[in-house]
Amino acid sequence: MEFIGQLYGIEREAKDMAPEQRLQVRQQRARPITQALHAWLVAQRTKVVDGGATAKAIDYSLRRWSALMRYLDDPALPIDNNHDEQQMRIWATGRKNWLFAGTLLAGQRAAAITSLIQTAKLNGHDPYAYLKDVLTRLPTHKARDIDQLLPHIWLPPTATA
Repeated sequence: MEFIGQLYGIEREAKDMAPEQRLQVRQQRARPITQALHAWLVAQRTKVVDGGATAKAIDYSLRRWSALMRYLDDPALPIDNNHDEQQMRIWATGRKNWLFAGTLLAGQRAAAITSLIQTAKLNGHDPYAYLKDVLTRLPTHKARDIDQLLPHIWLPPTATA
C-alpha cells in the first residue's frame, strides 16, 4: 500500500502539469517506485502458498505488469481506469432497471436513450440541451444528414440576439 500511495501522490502533484512535464515526473519519480514495487511483489510471491487469494492477486499483477506500467511512458494515460469504471456504472444500474421496463422494446429504447445521454456527457454537452435540440430538429431534419445529430458531431444551436 505504501508504494501505491506514493504513486498516487505523484499523480496528484502532476495532474495539472503539461504532458511533457508529467512524463518527466513519472520517469524520474514514479518509475523507481514501480521498480521497487515489482521487486517486492516477486519476493513476496516466493513466500506465499500457491492457490491462495494473495498468490492469485500477486500473479495477476505480475502477469499484467507491462500493461500496468504503460502509463509511465504516455502522459495522456491515467494511472488507473477509475474514470472508465465510473462511466460504466450507469450500465450496471440500467441493466437492473431495464428488467422492469415492461417490454423488450421498452428496455431497448431506455438503453438507447441512456447511451445518447452518456455519449453527450462524454463529449462535453449538457444532456438536456442536447436531447432538447435533437428532438426539436428531428422531425424536419434530412435523413441523409442524420449523423450531424450524433453526440460526437452535434453542435449546439447558436444563440440569436
